[in-house]
Amino acid sequence: MLSTALRTLRARWVTFVGSFVALSTGVALIAVMGLVLASSADAPDRGPERFAAAPVVVKGVDTLRVTTPNGVRTRALAQPRTVPEKLVARLRTLGTVVEDRSFPVRVRGGGRGGDGPGDLVGHPWSTAAFAPYELVAGRAPKAADEVAVSGDWARPGTRIRTYDGTVRVVGVVKAGGAEQHAGAAPDPSPAFENAVFHTDARAAELSPRSVQLVVAGADAAAVREAVREAVRETAPASDGVQVLTGDARRYADADPDRDREAITAMNALFGTAGGITGFVSVFVVASTFAFAVARRRREFGLLRTAGATPGQLRRMVVSEALLIGVLASAAGCVLGSYGAPRLAAWAVDEHLAPRWFTLGDHTWPYWTAFWTGLLVALSGALAASWRAGRTGPVEALREAAVDTGTMTWGRRLFGGGLLLTAVVLPVLALVDDPGDLLHRKTYISRPMLLITAVALLAPVLVRPMARLIAWAPARLPGATGMLVRENAVAGVRRTAAVAAPVLVMVALTGSLLGAVATLHEAKAAEVRARTTADFVVTAPRGAGFDEGTLRRLRDVPGTEVSVTSSSAVYVLEDGVALIGSEARAAEPGPLTRTARLPLVAGDARDLDDDSIIVNEEWERHTVGQRVDVWLGDGTRKSLRIAAVMPTGTGDNGVYVTPRNAPKAYADRVDVHLTSADAHAHAHADAGAGAAASAELRDAVRESGGEVFTAGQWVRATYPESDRTTRTGFVLVLGIALLYTGISLVNTVVMAASGRVRDLAVLRLAGATRWQVLRMVGAEALMVVVVGGVLGLLVAGFNLLGMWSALRLLSVRTSVEMPWPALGATAGACALLAVVSSVMAAALVMRRRAVE
Repeated sequence: MLSTALRTLRARWVTFVGSFVALSTGVALIAVMGLVLASSADAPDRGPERFAAAPVVVKGVDTLRVTTPNGVRTRALAQPRTVPEKLVARLRTLGTVVEDRSFPVRVRGGGRGGDGPGDLVGHPWSTAAFAPYELVAGRAPKAADEVAVSGDWARPGTRIRTYDGTVRVVGVVKAGGAEQHAGAAPDPSPAFENAVFHTDARAAELSPRSVQLVVAGADAAAVREAVREAVRETAPASDGVQVLTGDARRYADADPDRDREAITAMNALFGTAGGITGFVSVFVVASTFAFAVARRRREFGLLRTAGATPGQLRRMVVSEALLIGVLASAAGCVLGSYGAPRLAAWAVDEHLAPRWFTLGDHTWPYWTAFWTGLLVALSGALAASWRAGRTGPVEALREAAVDTGTMTWGRRLFGGGLLLTAVVLPVLALVDDPGDLLHRKTYISRPMLLITAVALLAPVLVRPMARLIAWAPARLPGATGMLVRENAVAGVRRTAAVAAPVLVMVALTGSLLGAVATLHEAKAAEVRARTTADFVVTAPRGAGFDEGTLRRLRDVPGTEVSVTSSSAVYVLEDGVALIGSEARAAEPGPLTRTARLPLVAGDARDLDDDSIIVNEEWERHTVGQRVDVWLGDGTRKSLRIAAVMPTGTGDNGVYVTPRNAPKAYADRVDVHLTSADAHAHAHADAGAGAAASAELRDAVRESGGEVFTAGQWVRATYPESDRTTRTGFVLVLGIALLYTGISLVNTVVMAASGRVRDLAVLRLAGATRWQVLRMVGAEALMVVVVGGVLGLLVAGFNLLGMWSALRLLSVRTSVEMPWPALGATAGACALLAVVSSVMAAALVMRRRAVE
């Protein structure tokens, strides 16, 4: 059988080249994704940056630790605590204590030309030596209006206009000792921040709270002993104070887990891409092998007539798949070794990965990709070999062009079972936990079940759908429309095989992009529904409004303001799970006049310093019940439930009074116009209510705040999509489109090679060469329409499940179908199918029809 398989490969090289290309491409994609994921899994931790030269850093309590029967549960505090004064006094006896402060430096304008970058961060000059920063020009700041800066964007003498006053650059520093990842490539951009160093006194004025300090000249063991004594004497105020040395000093840097978070996000992105790639690869390769075997029934009939047994036929098919699988999998691994570094570099360029990220020296992704490709090839061939073995000798005499027996009992069983599963699972989720349908893992994985089910049942669905779609063209003058319809209906295997890649691509595009767009619109709809303010005033990122700004906002005539702060509340559920919820602190009176909270029980006016507004996601959510919580600074408190909101999309959070959000700064002010006319104008026309808008802008000009109308604020808060999301979907869907495009061309070429007699008959019947090519192109276009319609139905069903879940969660929104992306996807598939089918048919017709 091996020699027969080799001769068959030579004779039917077009068919097997298509299978080889599909399999090698799939293996290459799996290898690429595996290499990227493997390299991210063992990425080293970032070393200390700002405190690489500091001997000991003492950091205030920034983590909530709760002991449960299953161990200690932790959560980062929204408002970290300062180091207690008694402990600071004790540390001063051990060495020099330098208090650290970090605060945003907000420049007027942005960019170069005297204003500077938009991400400047201020520090006291005494902490510059701990990075260490080294002066490369000028001198240290000595006066309140003098600063030293890092980077090359300013020189000594440059004046910087900030919202805290104009300062003059007197020195330029360079980071000279930041530690890098062990084993990582050198960071091409060692400047980890755009720092502005003030004098210690001026920094203390700009940022009074200090949550960490450096103890210079002290032994680390003595510092730890001092902290332990302070904990015994002043607990719980000192309980949780950290003494950081060595690599642990990185936890004193701003956002020390940013690399870990970036790697986690990258793992999620490439894991999703890898999952979709694996699904598309298996789907395409299996369907390609099945189609290749189905086209050879007359060949198998001749072999049976010559005396071949069913077992010999099966072994021949498996031997062919084994040869193709080994060669294609090896070629795919080689392609993957070239593609992975380029993908990693692209991810760094697009800020999807940290700038130090590189591929590691891993081999298991190659082995995984190789054996996965071989297994997929053999699995697809085994399923097809059973059909080959059942071929009877009489098949060699068949001349009928109509496909029969396309739906085996196994295909009906698996297709029906998957379809039932794909329908029942969302229904069960709607009954038990509607919120599960809003999770990323759910709306990415569930469409694959339905896609596979529809593909397995495609021979049943394609015939009536092709008749329906071609009904109108078939009634046009001429025979082209009728021939297109009958060819598609008669060659149902060919139609289903060509439509399958289109089905996959359209369904994935509609389901993934549609789910994100629908969920995004639902979140925006929630915000619009609960915002009754006419204007929303927001503070600069990472900062809050001072009392002077708040006073000026309250003094604007004809307005009522609601000042709110961002904080967090933590609750222990089921005795073992420490859950953190975003909290908004507001006074209940103004809150009810600027917001319309979607309450299912209670009254927002009942909110006071002894109560809380929660949502139905909480374990306890009955009005009047008391719930034990930890506030944003870790303070434990028992609060009464005043009102309950629906779960919604998960963004409802909780509401508390300002007293229960200690140390939280006011970052948003909702403004309601008390004049009925002004209120109506503000909503009817963005240009109306100009007087109030101008006064609000004047009130926040010195603080750098922004004034939005309610609609503008919703659009700014929930933009269409951020750059990372767009880039991620370009990666995921781009890879899928590339692979399905290759598969589509392969399938079309394979199908064309088996239609030599059909096209010759048309030529002998009097059709011209161009008439035949037009018919072939029209047929390819119609098959793409069939696949596109099936994909739209799959996507529509998935989005309908998400919409139903949102309705059950009390969110009123619409289904957002990504029509531009769907149109582009269908157009690309149509172009590939038409061009490849016409070119393949033209090559086939180079020989004379009588031959």
